[in-house]
Amino acid sequence: QVQLVESGGGLVQAGGSLRLSCTSSRSILSINVMGWYRQAPGKERELVASRTSSDSTNYADSVKGRFTISRDNAKNTVYLQMNSLKPEDTAVYYCHAEDPHGSAWWGQGTQVTVSS
Repeated sequence: QVQLVESGGGLVQAGGSLRLSCTSSRSILSINVMGWYRQAPGKERELVASRTSSDSTNYADSVKGRFTISRDNAKNTVYLQMNSLKPEDTAVYYCHAEDPHGSAWWGQGTQVTVSS
């Protein structure tokens, strides 16, 4: 079992920045993929960014060039640096982890609100 604890959400004006953190209760060296998803009201949950244990990254087209996912193995933490935020980035952001055996876990979510 893995517990994921997110932090860093909040209210920011358009054009601003936020950094989300996700800390795992288990060493992320044993986790194959860690990522961030988001869900806006009335919309489906979507992948924002992911990073594998071999440091391969994947980003949604809508955030490329603005968001960066990174991981600190020593702190068992994954970060999502979000720059040039837009009102359409408003959503609940969820941390996700998947191990090599296919087991997956979600964090509780953190609200990001971008005002225009």
